[in-house]
Amino acid sequence: MPVATLKKRAQFLRLRSAPSVATSSFRMVQGTRSIDDKDNLGPRIGFTVTKKLGNAVQRNRIKRRLKSAIEHVFPLQADVNADYVVIARRAAYDRPFPALINDVERALEKLQHKP
Repeated sequence: MPVATLKKRAQFLRLRSAPSVATSSFRMVQGTRSIDDKDNLGPRIGFTVTKKLGNAVQRNRIKRRLKSAIEHVFPLQADVNADYVVIARRAAYDRPFPALINDVERALEKLQHKP
């Protein structure tokens, strides 16, 4: 089942000062969902891949790889009432896929233990 995504700029901006965790392939930010967004069940995620990481083909590959890794892990470990933003790093382009999955698992685990 695909993970719901954040689409509006305001949703991304709301998470700007939320707790975050850095891995070698991305930085993940977790925030609680606003009251008006509670109707959507399950965690939601947004992706940020800047132009500094490469051309459109490279950025799309990074986004596809991160999205796939997150779909493996999120249904089991993500907080149902949370929004997440993943800010990609260059290492996500060619990092082995099992390592990407491990990065997602570690990031979610660290975010759950942060105050």
